[in-house]
Amino acid sequence: MKNWVRCCRTNPPLVEYLMGDLPEARIIESCPFTNVGIDYSGPFYIKERRDRNRRKVKIYVTIFVCLTTKAAYIELVSDLTTDAFIATLRRFISQRGYCATIHSENGTNFVGANNELKKLRILLQSDDHKEWVQVFLANNTQFQKKSAAGCGS
Repeated sequence: MKNWVRCCRTNPPLVEYLMGDLPEARIIESCPFTNVGIDYSGPFYIKERRDRNRRKVKIYVTIFVCLTTKAAYIELVSDLTTDAFIATLRRFISQRGYCATIHSENGTNFVGANNELKKLRILLQSDDHKEWVQVFLANNTQFQKKSAAGCGS
């Protein structure tokens, strides 16, 4: 028994951990921020102004992580609502381009944004909306003639 305890302490048996498979978005080569993971952190409290004893405002941070390169894009958010997340997502897309896949947890703001984007997609694909856009563009679009250089508009 004494020999066995000494043996296990000096030469412990090696443990091999099983690792799960990585998601396909992490393996395939793609442009940065094509496949993104999103999460929130916070709350953080910041001063409203530089003055002393001013009230503090609660903010959150949205972190967009590129699944290909592990680069991070950080954006400040005022609250955890669906509208605030959609505004953050719009700012992200305007700077980094469209994402092929977005991975997130099942937070209420993420689920709400997903539902809003599905409604928007259904609206844009509906025949009524396409017809309305065609009628609007046909009736309300006027082109101005190009003026000569130096003559104003």
